[in-house]
This record gives sequence, structure tokens and C-alpha cells, in this order.
Amino acid sequence: MHFQRPKSKNDEDRILPLINVVFLLLIFFMITGKLTPPEPFDIDPAQSASEQPTEPADQIILIDASGKIALNGEILDETAFKAAIATLFSSKGSASQPIRLKADGQTQAKYVVEVMEWLRAAGATKLLLLTVPTRL
Repeated sequence: MHFQRPKSKNDEDRILPLINVVFLLLIFFMITGKLTPPEPFDIDPAQSASEQPTEPADQIILIDASGKIALNGEILDETAFKAAIATLFSSKGSASQPIRLKADGQTQAKYVVEVMEWLRAAGATKLLLLTVPTRL
């Protein structure tokens, strides 16, 4: 017995299931993927010998080499930043929330320490300083 496959009218009928699978995969990865918003300015973090991964946190502070500071993607001057962190830590239980601090490697350490003191004065108890591993 010999069966012949029915011939399709065109080649599109054979490719259609493949296209459907590709689009389903595309939709799946679009839905499950997590996109992060772009940072307001480029940061080249300081290097560190410690390679402990950090837990994701809601609040992130960026400091660039010139001293510009941003809280959660919004560039602020010093007075606006101090006011923003004061209101952030004024609510009950927010002091234990981790804050991520990402400073450019060329930023003066004195300024980074000053920002850390502002955070402590506002009530922050957990601070994660983000760095990149040292390249040997």
C-alpha cells in the first residue's frame, strides 16, 4: 500500500504553523520578560573585591562623576533630594527597606559618604552600595 500526501496549493500552508509558533514564543517572552527603565545618566560603578549579589530593592540612588544625584530615575538637587528621602523614610516600617546606592567610580568618596550621612539622618538603616567586581 502506498499513500500519497495531498499536495497543498502553495508553500504558505506548510510555513504557517512555524510562523504561529514563532509568534507565540515572541508573545510569551514579551509578557514574562522584565524591562527596567533607563537610568537618567551613565554610571561606571566603582570596583569591589566582594561579589555578593544584591537583592532587588524599590529605591535606587545614582550619583555621577560630576556630583549629579538621582532618586528612582529622577534627577534632583541636594535640597530636593534631602526632602525626598525625608518623606520616603517618614512612613512607618520604611526604615528597614533597603536602598541601593550606585555611584560612578570617579565620584569623590567624600561626596558619596555625605550622601550616605543624609540617608542615615533621614532614617535609612539598610544601604547597599553597588559595585562591579575587580578585573584582575
